[in-house]
Amino acid sequence: MKIRCPICKQMTTWEENPYRPFCSERCKMIDLGKWAMEDYRISTPMEEDEDGHLSEDSRAEDS
Repeated sequence: MKIRCPICKQMTTWEENPYRPFCSERCKMIDLGKWAMEDYRISTPMEEDEDGHLSEDSRAEDS
């Protein structure tokens, strides 16, 4: 199966590709660096208070 590398957009194969979904170790490390530099983020759930204002879910602070 052919896939497109999410970093460089080059076509690569899925089978026997140790770096999948990336085309190379270089693209894999670029992606890891973006996570480390917080270019990518997973958002925290939002909750609504009594006045209808949105704020971060307070349960996230307890963990």
